[in-house]
Amino acid sequence: MPLDLRLAILAVTLILAFTVYKVLSKRMIPVKYSFLWWLAVAVLLVLVILPDILIWFATKLGFQTISNLVVGVFIVILFFITISLTVIVSAQKKKITLLIQEVSILKEKIK
Repeated sequence: MPLDLRLAILAVTLILAFTVYKVLSKRMIPVKYSFLWWLAVAVLLVLVILPDILIWFATKLGFQTISNLVVGVFIVILFFITISLTVIVSAQKKKITLLIQEVSILKEKIK
């Protein structure tokens, strides 16, 4: 894998790790929601440290260049994060709906 590609992946990984750390330290998200982001950081670090894995996967999956596989890996990571966030938002929506219903019932009892 070319050195510039490895450095670019490393830069993205470090920026992502720093961002996740800052968001967690400011308590903007709970720790349980950060696990998928930390998993993404770990995967990217493995790809930087062991580029032979990436080359092997690129060869086996038929990618012409390693950079195409890197883009594919980023897309897959973002796909899983999107699914995870969709599940979280759906659960929150159900809770909000339930709370609205309970508040409405309590308002009716007060009248």
